[in-house]
Amino acid sequence: MRSQQNPMVLVSADLLVQLMRRTGDGREVTVRDLAEAAGCHPSKIDALRNGRRRTSLPDEAVAIAKRLGVDLLVLWEHTGRTVEAPTEPAHIAAVPA
Repeated sequence: MRSQQNPMVLVSADLLVQLMRRTGDGREVTVRDLAEAAGCHPSKIDALRNGRRRTSLPDEAVAIAKRLGVDLLVLWEHTGRTVEAPTEPAHIAAVPA
């Protein structure tokens, strides 16, 4: 089980799609490749791309930004004490214990 972490909020699904088409090294990255780099299921990357999901765990967000070749804060915003994370739909946010 992962430790409790404040989620990161995706700045823009459109930006994610653009960056996946042309990463920092000029090549395209697939949903599956990005999910593998982030250590998450491809459905999570797909949901981020399509705007059905806006948050990710910090370690996933860092890995996604790194794989795309951009600084973390180009694509993600921090949440925490002063910035609340948006709520995800129940069917996405629910994690089995």
